[in-house]
Order: sequence, then C-alpha cells, then structure tokens
Amino acid sequence: MMDRPRLPLGGYYQLLQRRGLLCGDSPLAADLTRPVALVSCDSKRVIPGTLFLCKGARFKAEYLRSALEQGAFAYVSQTPYPDVPLPCIQVTDIRQAMGLLADAAYGHPSGQLRITGITGTKGKTTTAYYLKSILDIWLEGQGRRASALLSTIVTDDGVERRPAKLTTPEPLDLQRHLWNAASAEADYLTMEVSSQALKYGRVIGVELACAVFLNIGEDHISPVEHPDLEDYLNSKLLIFRQAAAACVNLDSDKADRIWAAARACPSVITFSRKFPSADVYADQIRKQGGHIVFRVRTPSYERELAISTPGLFNVDNALAAVAACQVYGVPEDAVAGGLLRAFVPGRMEHYQSADGAISVIVDYSHNGMSLRNALSSVRQEYPGRELTVLFGCTGGKGIDRREGMGNAAGELADRVILTEDDPGPEAVEAICADIGVFLQRHGKAYTVVPNREQAVEQAILGARRPAVVLLAGKGCETQQKRKSGPEPCIPDGELARRTLERYDGR
Repeated sequence: MMDRPRLPLGGYYQLLQRRGLLCGDSPLAADLTRPVALVSCDSKRVIPGTLFLCKGARFKAEYLRSALEQGAFAYVSQTPYPDVPLPCIQVTDIRQAMGLLADAAYGHPSGQLRITGITGTKGKTTTAYYLKSILDIWLEGQGRRASALLSTIVTDDGVERRPAKLTTPEPLDLQRHLWNAASAEADYLTMEVSSQALKYGRVIGVELACAVFLNIGEDHISPVEHPDLEDYLNSKLLIFRQAAAACVNLDSDKADRIWAAARACPSVITFSRKFPSADVYADQIRKQGGHIVFRVRTPSYERELAISTPGLFNVDNALAAVAACQVYGVPEDAVAGGLLRAFVPGRMEHYQSADGAISVIVDYSHNGMSLRNALSSVRQEYPGRELTVLFGCTGGKGIDRREGMGNAAGELADRVILTEDDPGPEAVEAICADIGVFLQRHGKAYTVVPNREQAVEQAILGARRPAVVLLAGKGCETQQKRKSGPEPCIPDGELARRTLERYDGR
C-alpha cells in the first residue's frame, strides 16, 4: 500500500481559502503547521490529530464533542459551535468543502487512475459491468491487475470488496476507494456517478479519463431529490466538467443538450442505434439462441458482437461500453470476449421451468423509463406468451415513479401484481393504491400482495402457460427498507429459483 499523505492543517485551510469557501477573513486561531492525521466526518472514527467535518442537516453538537474527546484538534463547519473548545474553520458550503478536503487527504488518487464515470437514468450498472468485463479480459492478456469497480451492487477497489451502500460513495469513502485502487495498481476504475453525487459535490476533484452519458428520463424528481427535470439534467451534465473524453448516446432524450455540454471535453465519441453518422453505430440487432447479437461499426473496426444478458435495450449499454473502449484503445477481440462473458447480478437475469413453459426475468427496473423498456423488450423476445409483471415503488421519495411504472405496466403487461419495494415510511397498500390509479386508466386489473415472497410465488405459479414473468425493482438486493428500518430479504432471483423448483416438482 502507498503511504497516505499527511498535510498540515494550513494546507487544508489554504485550499479552502483558494476556492473561496471560507467565511470572513479573520485568521484561524490554531497551529497551522500541525499535521492532520485523519480527515473524518464520522464521530465514531476519530483519532488524535483529526480534522473533523460537521456534515448533515441532522448534525448535533454532541458529535463534535465526541470527536474532541477522541482527539480531534480542529473542525470544519458551516455553523460554529462556540460551546465546543476547538478552532472552527467556517465555510460557506460544507459539501463542496468536504469534496475538496477528501481529495487532498488522499493525495488526489484519481490522477493515478484511468477512471470511467457513467451517468444516466437507466443502464449505469449494466454498462459498468460490461466495461469492467472487457477491461479485465484485456488487462489479463497483458498480465496486469483486474480493474476496480464502484457500482450500485458492489464496491471492489482492489483492497475492499463488499456490497455497495450508495450508487456513488460520499467523498471521504470515495477517495479512500480511489486511493485503495491506486495502491493496488488497478490502473483502471469504472464507477457509476449519480445525479445526487454530481449535484452535491461528492465527486469534486475526481479526474475522469472518460465520462459516459447514457440517457435522461423523469426519475428522482421529488422534494428530497431534484425539484424538476431541469435540475436533474443540469446535475448530470456536470460530469463533463471533469472529464478528458466523453461518450454520448445520440438516441437519448435531450441529446442535443447533452452533446453540447460534452463538447467541454477535449474528445467526444457518439454512439447510437438510430443514427449511422454516430462514431459507434449498431444495427442488425436480433435475438439468436440465448444471446442478443448485433453488428457494430466503430472508427477502428466493424464486426458482430453478442451479449448474453437478455433485453434488446441492453445493446445501448453495450454500445456505451464499446465507445469507452475506443477512448482506451481496447482491441476488438477483448471487446467481443468481455461483452459475451459479462454477467450483471439482478439485471435481466433469466430463469426457466424444466418444461420451458415459464420464463422468469429478474430486473432492477425501478422507474417508468426502465420498466417500459424491459416490458417492451420482453414482449419482443417472448412473443405469444402471457406477460406478468410484479413491482412496487419506494416510499417517501420518487413519487413520480408510481405514475411512470403504472402507465408502463398498464400499457404493456397482461397481468399485474403489486407488492413491496422499500416502502419505508409508507404503507405498502397505500403505495399500491397510488400505482393502481394509473393502471385503472388503462383498464388494467391488478392484484395487491404486500409480502414480496408471497407475491413472487403468486406471480409465477398463477401464470397461464406459456408465460413470462418479470420481477421488477429489487434485482439482487438483500434488504427491504421498511418503516422500522432495513430488514433482510431473499433476492428475487433466489425466490424465482425456489418457486420454479416447486413448479417443476408438481
């Protein structure tokens, strides 16, 4: 492992000063030459010599007192706490300050990595897994270390591997993961970048070798996320300000604005299924056996590629990965091998009964845009089958998803079962009633089964054969967020497998 830098307090103070984040111009009454042993925003993680960051709307002075008792010698905050006898570096924006300080605390590790940042309303995780699979085949052929990955599903930085907590980690965690990757000589790192991370400065200081913009749709619009689509889009467009190259989907809504913002990057590569003028273009898309096959034309080669993940829409995600590989000069054989080998947990996973009469698809579709794409693709890939969809919506946020998902299911599914999907502070039945309003507008009947395990059983065992059942929303998640907090749950894939075993044993 590399030695992490230990800057003096004055180094951090001057950084905030240069960025215009300090409140007032009074000198700081502290020893600016004292080395900072740790920068932390967690009162449970403090050592002697810590610079403590007071972050969050629910921050309490008692957290700062606890940090003082454990050895913090200064703190950064938007609000001074005069009753706590520590020097205060007061800032105008704690989020911006934390991003800058985190980058400095770990010695700007992104400068030692080739990082691909992927943003979009849907497809981030699948694209990230596709790209990692390609890069790993390429790197393996050179005797180099596998690439690192920060995704919605897993954090794998070459030192730590564990389930992810956030799509994009908070700044101090993020910079630690980047430093781990650089220390482990991973060279390449692929990460999902959420709109919240961009809006609130979690990725400040992160150099991106490539920024991939997949698409934009109406999601995350709520009082606690983005007030409207304009704020959501503008937040995502910030990704291009810190990237050396951009990959842009010309088939996306708002493509003109996305492309215009991407021109801030020295290099722009476009990809498309609709426009042959794109740098990376796909056609002749078809299902062939258990694969989706398509022909791709890039500035470097023209050939057929295949993905083993169901879903015709996943060609868009494959094209995004192919475009990123153009930035890095990855040879076509590694691209082909990596795409074919890629497996994405909880994304269009396929399960089938022994007699072939029931196919079950498990997918993370959790908004109207992604559910509509999944249902449309399943319709095309499984013609003539009854299509059942099972889903719910999160409680307390993303209220617009209820309309989007309700309309998608109402238009495209034959049979609808509503259930829980992280209901949080709301009753499952109330959320389902909201969704039901939009289903009824399409004349679509629906069944409410609040318990997800029971709902999955009913969706599969009650289907009219031949059937295809789409279990949407949870993917490979192992927790259900209820009013009392997160509780363990069985992933949808395992529920599908168990239920099909019951069906097969009849």
